[in-house]
Amino acid sequence: MNRSLAVLLVEDEVLIRMALSDMLEELGHRVAGEAGDIESGSSFAMTADYDLAILDINLHGRYVDPVADLIALRRKPFMFASGYGPEVLPSLLRARPLLRKPVSLDELRVTIDKLFEGLPA
Repeated sequence: MNRSLAVLLVEDEVLIRMALSDMLEELGHRVAGEAGDIESGSSFAMTADYDLAILDINLHGRYVDPVADLIALRRKPFMFASGYGPEVLPSLLRARPLLRKPVSLDELRVTIDKLFEGLPA
């Protein structure tokens, strides 16, 4: 992909969030916002200027679907990065891409490219 994206990261583990941020920068993207809980994730989901969101499924024992719903309302693409499988998500969210932790740079690149395939730059 030749396009640089602004990415919203919603992940409760600081080290994982930092690793994802480093990988995104290595791929030529930038982090537009970071959140570690449902409340700040929801706020960013509605107000931040981003092209893509990457969400952990479980944030401090709470599922991220309220944040995902807000992102979907804005018609922004998003994916999950989690140690959990899609079975813990509400059925409408199970079709979204899911990266298994630990996430590799190549998996991240391929998943982002697939999400933006065929969309105007």
